[in-house]
Amino acid sequence: MDFLLVILFGFAGGFVGGMIGVGGGILFVPALVIVLDQSQVEAEATSLLAIVIVAIAGTIRQRRYGNVRMGDALVIGLLSVAGVALGVVVSNEVPERTLEVGFAILALAIAAQLVHRASTRPA
Repeated sequence: MDFLLVILFGFAGGFVGGMIGVGGGILFVPALVIVLDQSQVEAEATSLLAIVIVAIAGTIRQRRYGNVRMGDALVIGLLSVAGVALGVVVSNEVPERTLEVGFAILALAIAAQLVHRASTRPA
């Protein structure tokens, strides 16, 4: 049963990522923690690898449409390496509950921003 859920989460994360550009981790991490009972750190680490695969597939498809700004993507990607290295160290040092609450706050902040933008832009 767990393997079928992993397949479902993988497809759903890829679909949502491709459709609206949200990182698969927004779906992968809560699904792995809540449904598959992984620790927050395990879910985050698993999600990091899964996102690489999703990002490559999405980038290939979006580049065909001319939607990828390669210069921006390279700068963000290269600078993110240092950030992720530091984030991994921190995530292994702070209490897991802190990570869970931090992730929840981030998800709520993103949701609030998206709702605000959607409600203030003309249709």
